[in-house]
Amino acid sequence: MAARRTLTLPDAEIVHHLRGPLPPADGHPVLLMIGQPMTSEGFGDLADEMPGRTVVTYDPRGLGDSTRSDGSELHDPRVQAQDLHALIGELGGPVDVFASSGGAVAGLALVTAHPDDVRVLVAHEPPMLGVLPDAEAAEQANAAVGRAYQERGWGAGFAAFLGMSMWQGEFTDAYLAQPLPDPARFGLPAQDDGSRDDPLLSGTSAPVTGYVPDLDTLRASTATIVIAVGERTGQSVTARTARALAGLLGQEAVTFPGDHGGFTRQNPADPGDPAAFADRLREVLADA
Repeated sequence: MAARRTLTLPDAEIVHHLRGPLPPADGHPVLLMIGQPMTSEGFGDLADEMPGRTVVTYDPRGLGDSTRSDGSELHDPRVQAQDLHALIGELGGPVDVFASSGGAVAGLALVTAHPDDVRVLVAHEPPMLGVLPDAEAAEQANAAVGRAYQERGWGAGFAAFLGMSMWQGEFTDAYLAQPLPDPARFGLPAQDDGSRDDPLLSGTSAPVTGYVPDLDTLRASTATIVIAVGERTGQSVTARTARALAGLLGQEAVTFPGDHGGFTRQNPADPGDPAAFADRLREVLADA
């Protein structure tokens, strides 16, 4: 059972969930699991498969149950890194971090600004488009997702996002020229409900996909940085960003079970295997 806790900052209330004793009783550091826009809820399956560790999951500011009063709607990895720094201070860091997707970008921002906060960062498929050889085309593809959302609503926007996410290989002229996918192809609504506040589609997460890593600082970090990729993600955009970043850091990406969401069963049509994922995560943390 996870205990809900709240960290009060001057401009945010950061809700997080604690599983296990604090300080940890097993001699290991706290294992902090972070996402973006994924919140604590998305890590429940994986956390349940780590009974030997004290695990903390959190909701980034302005997402889930966490609130913000800083006057911004942007989900900026640098701001999230400062929130995580404060949270790790409350947890008695340094910590191990498993970070997924946008959370992996925040994790990289964290070890850039506060390397002593982290023993090991496992950054799973960080979607930083600028590291790709076809970065300009990837940005165009991402912009088309935003336009579909703004012009036609959530169903059209999410269909465009899925089309981009599932594309294998570089974004070619043929990809950019093709019509956007019909929402019905994915069982999504075609009707526009009028909302434009989805954190994935609205543009408020542009600082995530546009984040430029400080490669020299990351290479010299005292934290161990592991870039991870799903064995089933193939050559889709987040697999390619992970492998490209690993190469820039002088590494090879470490393979994990499943795809981009391989640690959760949240997608009933294609559930991940949290138990196998947890086994791999324990191996990687132990070897670091």
